[in-house]
Amino acid sequence: MAESNSEMDPALVRELADILNDTDLTEIEVENGTLRIRVSRKREAPAIQAYAPAMHAPPYATGPASYSPAGDAPLAPTAATAGPEAGSVPSPMVGTVYMAPSPGAKSFIEVGQSIAEGETLLIIEAMKTMNQIPAPRAGKITKILVENGQPVEYGEPLVVIS
Repeated sequence: MAESNSEMDPALVRELADILNDTDLTEIEVENGTLRIRVSRKREAPAIQAYAPAMHAPPYATGPASYSPAGDAPLAPTAATAGPEAGSVPSPMVGTVYMAPSPGAKSFIEVGQSIAEGETLLIIEAMKTMNQIPAPRAGKITKILVENGQPVEYGEPLVVIS
């Protein structure tokens, strides 16, 4: 290996470096008496690509109109930019809407129906649990914005109570 135990042999260091390059090792150490040689290399950490989940536009956005990517002409406002309708009841969770307590049963609500605060508007199934959604206030159902069996997102308007 080395001519003396206290002298470092450059050829030995090169040979150890070649071993690192030829194998998948990141470090190698050799000890001979009082001489100890350690050769290591930094591994390039694999590039980590973080992906953000797709962001959905909020149910309401600021500004009266959106603009085309080319920036040449404003587009007509959409439901997402118009804002939530006054009196709308947002979904408190993600799930599937059911308008009746069981298949074939009469719906909880109909357009034009007067309801009391706390009365069940519909059911949202989330993780095999049926959650009754109560009316936050008394009033009249002016619009039903969802259909039976439709998936809904958190904050999505369900019905409009005036």
